[in-house]
Amino acid sequence: MMSQTWLVTGASSGLGTAITASALRAGNKVLAAARNPEKASLENPQIEALGGKWVNLDVTQTDTARHVETIIHENGGLIDVVVNNAGYSLVGSIEDMSEDEIECQLSTNFKGPIRVLKGVLPFMRAQRSGTIVNVSSSAGVQGFPACGIYAGSKFALEGLSEALATELLPFGIRVLIVEPGIFRTKFLSAFVTPQAGMTEDYAGTPVETMIHAFRTSNGNQQGNPVKAAARILDVVSGTGMGVGKEKLLRLPLGPDCHDLYQAKCDSLKENLVETKEIAYSTNFE
Repeated sequence: MMSQTWLVTGASSGLGTAITASALRAGNKVLAAARNPEKASLENPQIEALGGKWVNLDVTQTDTARHVETIIHENGGLIDVVVNNAGYSLVGSIEDMSEDEIECQLSTNFKGPIRVLKGVLPFMRAQRSGTIVNVSSSAGVQGFPACGIYAGSKFALEGLSEALATELLPFGIRVLIVEPGIFRTKFLSAFVTPQAGMTEDYAGTPVETMIHAFRTSNGNQQGNPVKAAARILDVVSGTGMGVGKEKLLRLPLGPDCHDLYQAKCDSLKENLVETKEIAYSTNFE
């Protein structure tokens, strides 16, 4: 397969680093985006050793689209794959979160990919080709306690991606939603809690239980990010386990996410069956 040009946001750690390395090993050109490229380069020397290039990009900035356009122009003017991976998790009760904390979460996880896409899509439309990989989460499948705003940002990204998949079909641009479960990355050690702390009434409730799980599960996750990155590469390139999967919209990763998805589908189906009579009773006679 011919070498392609990839742009990966949030490439400085975790799944982003693994995706970048996997794409490079497959012979692709990768622009690894990070808020601090110098620090990222020192912490991940393998990326440049494999031929990757670090670029400066903070997806929370309102001029992100212009920066993305400049990055692409300065690196050949073509872009084949963009991976919107930059993100983090705000964990706590919704009522304890400030407006600024909520906005920062949405700005990174939801508005960030939109800003990147505004810079990328003119190139892909001109090429009549391209692949957009939006990294969601198992929290984009099921909202968990203490993860309301994080889940909200991922549910929003999923809805956006569904719309994009149809909007961009005439231009030969594909959209893939990646939904990782729990993988052994720095994600659980980098979550943020509200500065206000936890309202006392939430002690002993599912909110406190989930926060405790975040704090104690790091390092014990079963998911291997290197394997996850390999599966993403397979599905994007249509090789390996991705052969015949070119029309997939969603890619759940990890047994935990797949099982969660199955339970959610079963629950939704049961809910639909129980509400059909009610739904069909609301038209004018």
